[in-house]
Amino acid sequence: MPDRGGGPTGPRIRAGRPSRRARTLLMTLGVLAVLGMAFTMFAGFWTDWLWYRSVHYSSVFTTVLWTKIGLFFVFGLLMAVAVGVNIWLAHRLRPPLSAMSLEQQSLDRYRMGIAPYKKWLLLGVTALVGLVAGASAAGQWRTWLMWVNGVPFHQKDPQFHLDVSFYAFDLPWYRFLLGFGFAAAVLCLIAAALTHYLYGGLRVTSPGARATAAATGHLSVLLGVFVALKAVAYWLDRYGLAVKSSDFKASGDWAGLRYVDANAYLPAKTILFCIAVICALLFFATLWRRTWQLPVIGFGLMVLSAILIGGLYPAIVQKFQVQPNEQAKEAPYVQRNLKATREAYGIDDAKVTEYAGKSPTSDKSSAADKAKLRGDADDAASIRIMDPNVVSPTFQQAQQMKNYYAFPTNLDVDRYPAKGGEDGKEQDTVIGLRELNLDGVPKNNWINDHFRYTHGYGVVAAKGTQADDQGQPVFTESDLPSKGDLGTYEQRVYYGEKTTTYSIVGGPQKEVDYSADNGDEKTTSYAGRSGVNLDNPVNRAAYAVAFNEPQILYSGAIGKGSRILYNRTPKERVEAVAPWLTIDGDAYPAVVKGRIQWIVDAYTTSNGYPYSSRTTLGDTTADSLTATNNNRAVVAQQNQVNYIRNSVKATVDAYTGDVRLYQWDTQDPVLKTWMKAFPGTVEPRRAISDDLMAHLRYPQDLFKVQRELLTRYHVTDAQTFLTGSEVWQVPDDPTNDSGSAVPPYYLSMKMPDQSKQSFSLTTTFTPNGRDNLSAFMAVDSDPGTSDYGKIRVLKLPTSTTADGPKQVQSQFNSRPDIAETISLLTRGHSKVEYGNLLTVPLDGGLLYAEPVYVLGGKLKYPLLGKVLVTYNGKTAFENTLDEALDKVFGVKGSTTTPPETGTTNPPGTGNPTVEQALQDAQKAFDAGQQALKDGPDWDAYAKAQKNLQDALKRAEDAQSKGDKTRS
Repeated sequence: MPDRGGGPTGPRIRAGRPSRRARTLLMTLGVLAVLGMAFTMFAGFWTDWLWYRSVHYSSVFTTVLWTKIGLFFVFGLLMAVAVGVNIWLAHRLRPPLSAMSLEQQSLDRYRMGIAPYKKWLLLGVTALVGLVAGASAAGQWRTWLMWVNGVPFHQKDPQFHLDVSFYAFDLPWYRFLLGFGFAAAVLCLIAAALTHYLYGGLRVTSPGARATAAATGHLSVLLGVFVALKAVAYWLDRYGLAVKSSDFKASGDWAGLRYVDANAYLPAKTILFCIAVICALLFFATLWRRTWQLPVIGFGLMVLSAILIGGLYPAIVQKFQVQPNEQAKEAPYVQRNLKATREAYGIDDAKVTEYAGKSPTSDKSSAADKAKLRGDADDAASIRIMDPNVVSPTFQQAQQMKNYYAFPTNLDVDRYPAKGGEDGKEQDTVIGLRELNLDGVPKNNWINDHFRYTHGYGVVAAKGTQADDQGQPVFTESDLPSKGDLGTYEQRVYYGEKTTTYSIVGGPQKEVDYSADNGDEKTTSYAGRSGVNLDNPVNRAAYAVAFNEPQILYSGAIGKGSRILYNRTPKERVEAVAPWLTIDGDAYPAVVKGRIQWIVDAYTTSNGYPYSSRTTLGDTTADSLTATNNNRAVVAQQNQVNYIRNSVKATVDAYTGDVRLYQWDTQDPVLKTWMKAFPGTVEPRRAISDDLMAHLRYPQDLFKVQRELLTRYHVTDAQTFLTGSEVWQVPDDPTNDSGSAVPPYYLSMKMPDQSKQSFSLTTTFTPNGRDNLSAFMAVDSDPGTSDYGKIRVLKLPTSTTADGPKQVQSQFNSRPDIAETISLLTRGHSKVEYGNLLTVPLDGGLLYAEPVYVLGGKLKYPLLGKVLVTYNGKTAFENTLDEALDKVFGVKGSTTTPPETGTTNPPGTGNPTVEQALQDAQKAFDAGQQALKDGPDWDAYAKAQKNLQDALKRAEDAQSKGDKTRS
């Protein structure tokens, strides 16, 4: 038999214990695991620091970091000390142990088991509660910074006469401290009670007293602290009534004290505060009296008072005093709510005027009257027939150039000077960037996706009020590289709405820039200073871990000068450098001083404005566009606010990624508070250049919030508000099947009290539950005027009805002549798509205009087919806007211009190749026009378009190279 115990023949091996080599291996693996976890945490921290430093906002990173660290350690230490001291004190106050009962004998085993580890157990428990409390406190960094940096509003609430800053900045912090105090008191009470029980200070089944005198005194003090905190809570609840939400069936949610709050809850809270203070003193008195009798009586009295005074009495007041005469009782308090809500949302200066809604002009009007009205229609608005939410596929088809470029689903509307027109006159322009689309890269791999295809190229813009005779946009900036009315500018787009992945640029690997006319791909190397340098191997290792991409660490495509670009959408860049702002859902591009700048609207918000009604931003900013398009986001989905200001205008350079924040609202106390907390991050308003100012506009999401509030708060009389008889609603989009609200529209127009057109943002209202029109709303969106931000509401009379958007669309769809025309347009597997239904006030009436687009055959993009115009009961459905207006008013407009055509008969060139190519182009153009009339025949039209492009290309080549190439 072998010697299993060891001996001279070999070493002795102990059963069940790993060998030294195995132990060494396990220890090594453990150390590596710990180091790996530590480096992973370090990588996240380090890459964040490097990114903030690269965008020159390192102060934001350090301010937030140190604030979180400070709150974590202070409140974590406070909680740990509080719990630890009470456990130590309970252990110190333990009675002499004598196992006289079965209960104590059973507990004695636990006491003996933990005796060797008491210190470690104490440290573990206190560390655990400290970590949890510290992590919770660190999440309150915004609350702390607002409290410590808060500036006054210089407005006082009508009930307590305290500055609004108390409710916006101070009360949230006091509530956090109160919640922390309650948590500490409860944890200390539980920990002390368990320790007293474990060591015999509390007895459940043992004979004799249930608690020692020491345990009674200790726990009574803790209960007294808890009740004292409850007294503080009652006192703060008094002020909380000013920001408490209420509900009226007639008028929906609103905030602030109501009659029952001021006359029942407020005195009840004061009484309960006094009772709680007395009850707390009785608990403290047990240190001397050593009896629970009085504290228990006091606590029972407090609970009973809370039920009777805090619950039953207000219900009686509501039932027998308020309900029999609600309007008279509530009117003064509702009036406070009306005033505060209108101020908090910036709608207090909204100008509401009565509007006829029907034009007095009739069929019997004179030719001069009709001509005047037709001229007024041209002056009233520059009606936009290019819908930015429809024509993106047309931009894609005509200007994509390469599959690795793409345009956003929703284009934007801006203003640019009209070339060749009136000096200084601006025109509404539909604009989009040719951004990078990695789905269109010829072959997707790591090098192509992150090194070669790194950026988009160029702006594409078109007139918003015109289309050519084929229904295509009239481009003012097009081709690749882009050229046109915008002049010379940096066209590379490294930062954009569709750029959601990282790129590594500036190193040995060249990037694809764009394709030249001869088909060759031009390359470039990023020359900006954006992004983080990867020369440092520590940086490369950190990013390899942070992005879970090991190739970053060892790839030969990364070398000297390589920089990594990420966080590349304008919205996420602004959110990162200003985490205290709420960002608008739609950033838009503009060419400013030779650079493409993304313009981002940002908001300061609060949920603590007294008497102001709350709204959920995600709900009020949702419309038919956010419901159907992923790239048009809603704002802060679940964020409830009752104060909002467009306080900051931000820009993001499309090439360098530079972020700049500008103070827009110079009076906003919330912004001033954040500027104190983050000094130097927001530039003064005077730093905005004139070129940039020309492209700023009133933000859509703020407008949507304001219009939602104005459905109820357009009234200023409390009695009318309470009846609910004047409640409006935002109509559903009549051209969209999502059942969501109609989006607001930008267009240049003038309201009845304006002398000339102004770039505006508009919407309509209908009565609650009905489809006829209640009101039309517009806000001046041109910052170059003194009226910027002025809200005008035209309220239609209730004695007569005017058709709302849904009714206009329904009437349009039901007309036999229009239905027949649409049937012809949709022949051959074609379909129609309706554009924005624009509303324009005109001579006491309302003019509706809607472009209708046609898609069909091989053409998978919309072309303008017809234009609908409705005014004063008359409807026209014509090829162009001018033709439709002429038909509606019965007279030809003086400004009617023919649509721009795709080509014209050229003069002789002397070059037979060029002349032949141009003749072929003319034939192809004529064939395309005929195809539109025949059916339309989209297959024939597509073939004609291809022939036209080929012919024009041959003409261009022959003109530049001489007579060397024949078609």
